[in-house]
Amino acid sequence: MKNSIFKIKRLFTTILYLKPIQFYYRLYYAVRKKIRILFNRRYLFIKRSKVTPLVLCNTIPASNCFNKNTFIFLNRSYKYNEKIDWNYGEYGKLWTYNLTYFDYLNQEEINEKTAKKIIYDFIDNIYTVKDGLMPFPISLRSINWIKFLSKYQIIDPKINDSLYAQYYILLDNIEYHILGNHLLENGFSLLIGAYYFQDEKLYNRAHTILINELEEQILNDGAHFELSPMYHQIMLFRVLDCINVMQHNRWKEKELLSFFVSKAEKMLGWLKCMTFKNGEIPLFNDSTNGIAPTSKELFDYALKLNIKPKKILLRDSGYRKISHQEYECIIDVGNIGPDYIPGHAHSDTFNFELYVKGSPVIVDTGLSTYEANEVRTMERSTSSHNTVELEGENQTEVWGGFRVAKRAKIIHLLEKNNMVQATHNGYKSMGCLHSREWYFFENSIKILDIIKGEEIQNAIAYLHFHPNLAVEIEDNHVITSLIKIVFPPTVVLSLSEYNYASEFNQTIKSLVLKVIFKNNLTMEIITL
Repeated sequence: MKNSIFKIKRLFTTILYLKPIQFYYRLYYAVRKKIRILFNRRYLFIKRSKVTPLVLCNTIPASNCFNKNTFIFLNRSYKYNEKIDWNYGEYGKLWTYNLTYFDYLNQEEINEKTAKKIIYDFIDNIYTVKDGLMPFPISLRSINWIKFLSKYQIIDPKINDSLYAQYYILLDNIEYHILGNHLLENGFSLLIGAYYFQDEKLYNRAHTILINELEEQILNDGAHFELSPMYHQIMLFRVLDCINVMQHNRWKEKELLSFFVSKAEKMLGWLKCMTFKNGEIPLFNDSTNGIAPTSKELFDYALKLNIKPKKILLRDSGYRKISHQEYECIIDVGNIGPDYIPGHAHSDTFNFELYVKGSPVIVDTGLSTYEANEVRTMERSTSSHNTVELEGENQTEVWGGFRVAKRAKIIHLLEKNNMVQATHNGYKSMGCLHSREWYFFENSIKILDIIKGEEIQNAIAYLHFHPNLAVEIEDNHVITSLIKIVFPPTVVLSLSEYNYASEFNQTIKSLVLKVIFKNNLTMEIITL
């Protein structure tokens, strides 16, 4: 009974943050589906088309994910013989999505004849395709088909008529029930498709979506509002692709171009701030390597389009970066966001990453899966981040793969020249507030954690080290080749293993430091 009440309360807290439009479209699409099944109404998969192959400057090539009848996504491979199973589900839904995205059409080493054969196979079996006909895969696949067809100046009625029909399926299933990056992907694809087919209906819907969503989703400091550096890179890539289309093709006379350029400049500015000197990004929230284009690739692509990063100050995103000659430190003093679509958020308030002399030292644990399982739950938990956990509870209630119920809120934030001080209320149900203060000096960082309120018996601060580092405890010191951390003698220090998730389905054993303390904790990180 108690468990049922808990689940109902958690679900209610989760849906409380949703927008009315999300409720409306979830209900609308569900009812519409039942009615269409009842009347046996189905989509047409061929729509007569006229196309204008686009002129594009070289974009960022996809990573090599297809070779000799073998697809490799998320570090999982699948080899086919004559026919491709477009519903192949052995590796989970995200892998199946990747199969139908067709990114491999735009990898550097792709045979044009082989690529067309794969497209034909998809078209010939489209009646049997399941996940690949959802609006998100349609959006990405359509962009990739158009890039490929335009690069080789291919005019193929079979492909174009199938693609045009898919665009009208997308138009009928815009992801207003999800919003966020899904809706943006719909809009980007519709814009590129509109130029390719010179279709006013596609263009008008794209125009409305992109103006509204880019205004909301790109924050004043240039961050994408889902606060994942990886998703920011993906969204920036799409913005640059749209600019590429508008710059080099005269249809619509560059109506949206200046708007897109202004967004790209801010997004590039934010990414420049968030990228470490060695080119890596912090793996905050749902971020991992090998999915998005790298920061360098994006900066180079933007330069081809004559777009430069705008100088910005990290603010709205809640991230702060402090750089000295010896180290770079990025901290998170922001809220879970956005409220109505926090599926890519983690329970990580006051998390931070530290690079010393260009090398990662204290890191986020990363992301290895989107499956709703114990691994996903662990990777989103407070204990998987460089912050403080009380009594084994999460600051923010992450659950179900992509759900968030109660969430920690920043209730105090003070910043001075070399100091950041913040308080969150994620543990208010225990009668506690957690404050963290960072003091930044040329060769050291001092961190003070304060638990205010009820006495806590089990407060644990976590520090996750990069796999390349050997870590040792000597008395109240923790020593690596790059840093030394000094703790007061009253705390209990221990090292254990954790799985550092550098990419999907790929983990490396590394060491996490657990610091058990009561009420107050002071640590000083000194570069060596």
